[in-house]
Amino acid sequence: MHRLVSVPDKPMKTRAAIVYELNQPVVVEDIEVDPPKQGEVLVKMVASGVCHSDLSVITGTILNPRPIVLGHEGAGIIAEVGAGVTSVKPGDPVMLTFVTPCGRCSYCTVGQPNLCATHWGAQPRGALFDGTCRYHKAEQSFYQMARVGTMSEYAVVSENAVIPVSQDTPLDKAALIGCGVTTGVGAVMRTAEVEAGSNVAIIGAGGVGLNVVQGAVLVGAAKIIVVDIVPRKLAFARQFGATHTVDASKEDAVEKVRELTDQEGVHYAFEVIGNPRTIEQAFHMLRMGGTAVIVGIAPSDANISIPAALFPYGERRLVGSMYGSARMRVDMLRLLDLYRTGKLKLDELITKTYTLDQVNEAFADMEAGMNIRGVILYE
Repeated sequence: MHRLVSVPDKPMKTRAAIVYELNQPVVVEDIEVDPPKQGEVLVKMVASGVCHSDLSVITGTILNPRPIVLGHEGAGIIAEVGAGVTSVKPGDPVMLTFVTPCGRCSYCTVGQPNLCATHWGAQPRGALFDGTCRYHKAEQSFYQMARVGTMSEYAVVSENAVIPVSQDTPLDKAALIGCGVTTGVGAVMRTAEVEAGSNVAIIGAGGVGLNVVQGAVLVGAAKIIVVDIVPRKLAFARQFGATHTVDASKEDAVEKVRELTDQEGVHYAFEVIGNPRTIEQAFHMLRMGGTAVIVGIAPSDANISIPAALFPYGERRLVGSMYGSARMRVDMLRLLDLYRTGKLKLDELITKTYTLDQVNEAFADMEAGMNIRGVILYE
């Protein structure tokens, strides 16, 4: 049973990890969080994953207004609900989704809530849908990464951003489903719809890339070839089901993948870094009729160069994958069920845990390739 603490119906203190300036250490300090408004909930965070996308907000690769509370991969307990909230109540454990679906736009209504026009279009980015912020300090307001801001002891989010789970759910594991697991497994199972017996290449063996590996294992891929330049990450990939690994610091990744597939290339290649060069490599790893899936987020000004003739000659495809093409309220719960039945590794993803005050250490360990996933624990 998860413990609930009572909260007052007025602004309250919360400790949060904040980006004030790009490429500077994250500041951890006390700020205030408002009570939830109509259709909103207050979540007492239990765990928040440390994802490369958080680092991309620090570096400016992912552009957000500042100051901003970091964190988009989390789980916690409902502490308070605003007027009109019916899907959860205080005491309910929940996973958070980093896309808040409105449920009414043309994407939500056809089963593509990951592309919700309201979430991606509402401005300012980082505010809730009414355009205002719930975090404050004196006269200053603070935005929330992905409209959730899970690197805070408490977060006010839309009711649509939380997914209730059973009371016995380990929330430190469930937090990972909020981003990395859903993004990686979903890219295989939903975006690409990889067929059993296919050969797959995965460029990037970080937290999301290893979940692409898990997805490939789940669907019964034949050869699962993982490419990285960090030996420790390649070792992780083998633990999660890679059949072959390629150290791209020592050999040409495209040539090696072709060698491993009798010079034919793979049916599916996944780029999970967000680098123009590795996106091009993923495309050139394909066999005729193959599909390259771009999962990594590149800088907004980055471009790729691929010979145009290779698209009609050989019917190669290049597609993007946002959040694993997930229907969050369906797929995230299914992933949790796969974990419960032993088919999906979540425990093994957590390499190290941190307190919120250790967040800069967590980012340093991530950049050094030390962790599959670092997780901040609040209790």
